[in-house]
Amino acid sequence: MAIVNATPDSFSDGGRFVTVEQAVRYALNCVEDGAHIVDIGGESTRPGAASVSDTEEQDRVLPVIERLSRETDALISVDTYRSSTARLAVEAGAHIVNDVFGLQKDAAMADVVATSGAGLCIMHTGREREKLEDVIADQFAFLNHSLVIADAAGIMRDHIVLDPGFGFAKDVGENVALMSRFDELLAFGLPILAGTSRKRFIGALTGREAAADRDVGTAATTALLRLAGAVIFRVHNVSMTKDALAVADAVLEDKKRQEARA
Repeated sequence: MAIVNATPDSFSDGGRFVTVEQAVRYALNCVEDGAHIVDIGGESTRPGAASVSDTEEQDRVLPVIERLSRETDALISVDTYRSSTARLAVEAGAHIVNDVFGLQKDAAMADVVATSGAGLCIMHTGREREKLEDVIADQFAFLNHSLVIADAAGIMRDHIVLDPGFGFAKDVGENVALMSRFDELLAFGLPILAGTSRKRFIGALTGREAAADRDVGTAATTALLRLAGAVIFRVHNVSMTKDALAVADAVLEDKKRQEARA
């Protein structure tokens, strides 16, 4: 999943793709590099970022989605927690709604997703609430609540992917613990998406202050989390991610062969 931020203030690439042409060209380049999904966002989710109105978010993402729906067969995801934006984005050609508040911010979001038949990424966040002390217990508490909301709206489980929300109100230790215990999330029985790309905790672990210098650290997390069971990776650098996954998948395939012979 390639990150395409049609924003002026995202932490890594804000301001690079503020025109429709820039965003579309970049998204298509990501597809050429091997992205299966392009995730279009119109509001920065970095800590301290200014909020935008529904209209402003839609003005940023809808023209990009409309163009991409005509120019690529790749899946298109809209990164939004607003039901109004999600509904219009699916009408414009988006296939997936990526909600960073896991259906718990906008009460109408679940019904929009269910009615549209879109895929859904439910992300965990620690923002705007009290967290449990144990990082995995908090994942299950939050995500199970989101799944109850999804079930009540009639969203099919095979339309859902879960995202543990690396970096969203989590300190360095919590992010590392989430990686080391990532396989515990497989108990949900749903595909898990990993979104570590260029996050601040990678900068803290590697000493890389600039977000753009964190791709090697991101690739390391990609390989580790693939071995732990992640199946989708939301990233800025698609080609480097493909290389990391090629190595990790070779290890997984060899492990399968050894288990089959045992």
